[in-house]
Amino acid sequence: MSVALTIGEQKQVQTWWTPFGNTGLIVPRLSIGTGTYGWGGSSAQTRLGFRECVRLLLVAYDYGIAWFDSADQYGSHPHVCEALKSLDREKVIITTKTTARTKEQARQDIQRFLKELGTEYIDIVLMHCLVDGNWTTTMRPVMESLSEAKRRGYVRAVGVSCHSFAALKAASTHPWVEVILARLNYDGMHMDGSPSEVLPVLKTAISNGKGVYAMKVIGQGGLRRDVDKAIQFVFETGIPAATIGMLNEAEIKQNITITRKLFPQNGNI
Repeated sequence: MSVALTIGEQKQVQTWWTPFGNTGLIVPRLSIGTGTYGWGGSSAQTRLGFRECVRLLLVAYDYGIAWFDSADQYGSHPHVCEALKSLDREKVIITTKTTARTKEQARQDIQRFLKELGTEYIDIVLMHCLVDGNWTTTMRPVMESLSEAKRRGYVRAVGVSCHSFAALKAASTHPWVEVILARLNYDGMHMDGSPSEVLPVLKTAISNGKGVYAMKVIGQGGLRRDVDKAIQFVFETGIPAATIGMLNEAEIKQNITITRKLFPQNGNI
C-alpha cells in the first residue's frame, strides 16, 4: 500500500512530489478537488455529468495531478472509482471525508467508501467540516474507528478538514491528527481567520509532523482575478500541497503551469 516511484521519480520528491508530514505518503503538490459548491451528494464537478467528471479526473492525472480529493458529501466516489479503472492505483492518492458522529457510523462509512471507490485502501480519510473547538473530545468515538481502520490496512492516514479557527488550532497539536485540510488564501476569503492568524497555526502543525494541504486557495472562485498570485501565495508560505476544484482542461492547465513554475518536474508519472 504505497505509491511506488521509480528511481527517476524519486528524484522529483523535492520538486513535484513531496513527503507529506509523518504520514509516510508521498504526494503531488496539487490535488484536484471534486467538491466545488458541493454538499448533499452533489458538487459542481459531479454536476458536469458522470462521463465528463471522470474525463476531468483523467485529464488532471495526465497533467501530473495524481491526487483526487473526494468526499461522501460531494457524491464523487463513483467518478473516482471509474477513473481508477484505467490508472495504476499505486500511483494515485485518494482522499475522502466522513461526517460520521458515532464509532459505528464511521466504521460503516469506511466499508461503504471502499466499495464505492473500488479500492482496497484509501490513502487519506478526514473527519469532514469540523467547527467545534472541543472536537478532540466529542469526536473521540469516530477517531477510534478511523484508527482501527488504519490498523486493519483500510486507511493509510487520518485527519481533519477544519472550518473554524478553534478546530484548526486543536488539530495543529493533537497527536491523533496526521493530515489537516485547511482554508488558506492571500485575501482571507472564506477562511477561518486572517492569513496572519492562520499561518502560524499551520506552521505549528507542520512542525508537529502533520501533512497540511490548503483549500479555498482561489477563495472559492473569488480570487480568479489573479490566480497566479493566489497559488504562489500558498506555496511561498511553506504549505507543501493544495487542492483546487477545477472544472475544465483550461483550468487544469492554468493551475498546473503556475504550480510547476514553483516545483518543476522532468516528465510525467
